[in-house]
Amino acid sequence: MEISLKNQIAIITGSSSGIGAGIAKSMAEAGATVVVNYPFAGALDQANLVLKEITDAGGKGIVCQCDVSKEEEVIKMFQDVVSQFGTVDILVNNAGIQKDAKFTEMTIDQWNAVIGVNLTGQFLCAREAIKEFLRRGIDPSKSVACGKIIHISSVHEIIPWAGHANYASSKGAIRMMMQTLAQEYGADKIRVNSICPGAIQTPINTNAWNTPEALNSLLTLIPYNRIGQPQDIGNLAVFLASDLSDYITGASIFIDGGMTTFESFSTGG
Repeated sequence: MEISLKNQIAIITGSSSGIGAGIAKSMAEAGATVVVNYPFAGALDQANLVLKEITDAGGKGIVCQCDVSKEEEVIKMFQDVVSQFGTVDILVNNAGIQKDAKFTEMTIDQWNAVIGVNLTGQFLCAREAIKEFLRRGIDPSKSVACGKIIHISSVHEIIPWAGHANYASSKGAIRMMMQTLAQEYGADKIRVNSICPGAIQTPINTNAWNTPEALNSLLTLIPYNRIGQPQDIGNLAVFLASDLSDYITGASIFIDGGMTTFESFSTGG
């Protein structure tokens, strides 16, 4: 069964690399016009490369600079996209960073930076998306839903992670925000879900997979015995943005090769 997002406009935050780039490519392949968001001028070249891959494959999109932790930039991004394309149909709240430290050594700047992008950024983008969904209403020529929001969370919304208190806290909070939005706006036919990746082969976690030793150690945590790829997340995001998933809202969907089954207990712990 072919999934189509034809004529839908999708903003994917943090999509100049990694998981976000994988989602942007998958959504463009499904027919969406994608907004490849990048955070600062230094990432423009990466964003253009992602867009080139999309257009070379016959897809459509634009690049858009926005630091999602800054309210005025988020508002401008949505205004610019609506001005150019008429509306926004899909938001993928993907932008995220890590600034790791032992808890007693973590600085307030490290804490605020991660919470600012990973949590506040998702709040700001979701708020602007919902405003636009409600303004536009349901367009049955595109979707039976009024709008779709996909939060990119992590297995660490339920798995504690020593040395990463800011990151794990941000992901745990995303779960509650996502469920609250799904509850608050369900009657408006706005669907809100989270994708919770496990180990995905991206630049943010290079140290976990870039040597045979590191990769073998990582695979001891994954029953399916392979590291995930950005396209794995992209495939799921396309499904969640489509009408095939119309009765799914308020859900955290784990895509982790079984990591949340706690592989270390497979032999009795």
